[in-house]
Amino acid sequence: PKDIKEGERRPVVVCQHGLEGRPTDVCNPKEKSKFYNSFGAQLADRGYIVFAPQNPYIGRDSFRQLQRKANPLKLSLFSFIVRQHERILDWLCTLPQVNGDRIAFYGLSYGGKTAMRVPAILKKYCLSICSGDFNEWIGKNVSVELKMTYMYTFEYEMPEFDLGRTFNYAEMAYLIAPRPFMVERGHDDGVGIDEWVASEYAKVRYLYANRLKIPDRTEIEFFPGGHEIHGVGTFAFLDRHLRR
Repeated sequence: PKDIKEGERRPVVVCQHGLEGRPTDVCNPKEKSKFYNSFGAQLADRGYIVFAPQNPYIGRDSFRQLQRKANPLKLSLFSFIVRQHERILDWLCTLPQVNGDRIAFYGLSYGGKTAMRVPAILKKYCLSICSGDFNEWIGKNVSVELKMTYMYTFEYEMPEFDLGRTFNYAEMAYLIAPRPFMVERGHDDGVGIDEWVASEYAKVRYLYANRLKIPDRTEIEFFPGGHEIHGVGTFAFLDRHLRR
């Protein structure tokens, strides 16, 4: 934003691109980019400081080879992404215009995968929004009944050792709780089906509303559309939790 006064500290939204994306896809101020609708630029116009990092899932098989090399060391691609964001958070907190207690994460697609995994580990992210990715993750990896599962796509890096016995997306969200958490889901988004997403999210809602008694800190928005940033309910969610 261009109106930050001297001594003022603003909330930050880290806006994350998806597979084969670039930060410019997220923050193009001149046009609404495909899928992302330049949501980073929109959030800057709303007064937030926006940072759009480059994540390593780019270069097709180049980064997938990194995943293969990491696995025998009991690491994954996100082992590196977590440390990358750890340094990003450290750096953001040094900036005089940044409110280090109010740094949120908002990602689409592979950026939505990041929104599930990184804030679960890095507590400096005070809020997380997963767009175009939240799913019944075990079925998404192994089902042979739907063509959109990873049994039929080229993303061979997705299956993780012992995933089915340990973490689905609800369990990842449990690690984000009690911090605010939101899901953004387009009805026609081919990464999943509404029934899978709603069923898995219901477990998250149960934890926040029934167990922790903080129902106002979680939300899901279904919208008419596909694999894209909608930026309606999510922007209101950010305003509610970052501006208070």
